[in-house]
Amino acid sequence: MSRRRVTLADVARTAAVSSTTASLVLSGRGDELRISQAVQDRVRAAAAELGYRPNAVSIGLRKGTTRTLGLVSDTVATSPMAGDMIKGAIEAARDHGYMLFIGETEGDPATESALIDAMQDRQVDGIALTSMFTRTRTVPAALELTPTVLLNTLADGPTRAPAVIPDELEAGRGAARLLLEHGHREVHLIGAGPLPEHMPPDTVAGVERLAGMREVLAEAGLTPASGRVCDAWVPAHGFTAMQELLAAPGPAPRAVVCFNDYLAFGVYQALGEAGLRVPDDVSVVSFDSYPIAEWVRPGLTTFEIPHEQLGRRAVELLLHEIRTPRGSEPAGPGPVHRIPMPLRVRGSVARAPGTGD
Repeated sequence: MSRRRVTLADVARTAAVSSTTASLVLSGRGDELRISQAVQDRVRAAAAELGYRPNAVSIGLRKGTTRTLGLVSDTVATSPMAGDMIKGAIEAARDHGYMLFIGETEGDPATESALIDAMQDRQVDGIALTSMFTRTRTVPAALELTPTVLLNTLADGPTRAPAVIPDELEAGRGAARLLLEHGHREVHLIGAGPLPEHMPPDTVAGVERLAGMREVLAEAGLTPASGRVCDAWVPAHGFTAMQELLAAPGPAPRAVVCFNDYLAFGVYQALGEAGLRVPDDVSVVSFDSYPIAEWVRPGLTTFEIPHEQLGRRAVELLLHEIRTPRGSEPAGPGPVHRIPMPLRVRGSVARAPGTGD
C-alpha cells in the first residue's frame, strides 16, 4: 500500500492555521510578515511531525528554476576511469542545492539528441555536455536554448558555452622539463611522431601534449629524437613501438615519453624482455595516472588527469551560466578553463648517465 505524500494543507490543519500562514512560515517569511513566534513554532513542529517535504516542482514553477542539472556524456558514466568526474559533478551540484541527472549516449548522435530533448522537457536549469576522452566535437543546436558547459571537450565550431579541460599543454611542457632537469638531451616519443602533423587534429590530448613537449625542447635547442606513431594507445602497441625503437640504428634510448599509461605498460614489458631496467637504463614518463601506474615496478611517473576537479569546476561554471542573464555575457566564443594535471612522481625517471647524482 503506497503512502500518501504529506501536503501543505495537512501541515496547516495539524497546526490549526491557514495554508497561507503555513506556507509563509515554511518559506522563511514568518518574521517578515509578523507571524507570532508561537504560531511559527507550531507550524514547524507540525511539519516535522508529519514528515512534510516541499514540492520541488511547484516551487520551481513559481521561481522559474527546477534546481536540477543535466549531464550528457558519451561513455563517462560507464567508465571506471572517469567515475571521479561524475563524483565531482554530483558533489558540486549537491553543495549548491541542485540534483544532477546523468544520461549516457555510447557515442550515438540520435541517443544524444533524445537525451537533450528529455532533459529540456524536464526543464533542467543547465546541461554539461561531456566526453570521456578530451576531443573536439559539434555542439548540438538544441543546446542554444539551455545554459551549457562543455566538460572534457572543445567545440569545433562557434559556441558561447565555456569549456573545462585538463591542461594537457602544460603537462606536455612538464614532461619535457622533467627529463631535461635529469640531464636527458635525447627524448623519444611513444604514441606519436615527432611532428604535429603526425597527430590527428581532433585528438586534443595528444596534440597539446606534443605541442607542450616541443615548445620546451625547442627552448633548449632540441627536438624530439624520434617518434613512434601508434594506431591505438594500448599496451600491445607500446610494446611493439619500444621493440622497434630498441632495434633502430643509433644510440640506445635513455629517455622515453609515452602518450598514455597503457602505452607505458607495453614499454615496460618490452624493456624487461630486452634485459633493460627502468629507470637505470631507460627513464619513462607518461600521462593519465591510471590506478595500475602505482603498482607496476618501478612505479610509473605520470601526469594525472584531475577527473574530480574537472567535474566540480564544470558544475560551478554551469551555475554561473544559469545565473548570468542572456545577452549580458561578452560576445565571442566561450572561454576555455584548463585544470592543472598534477605530476605523480614515482620511480621511473633517473638522471642521464654522466650527469651526476
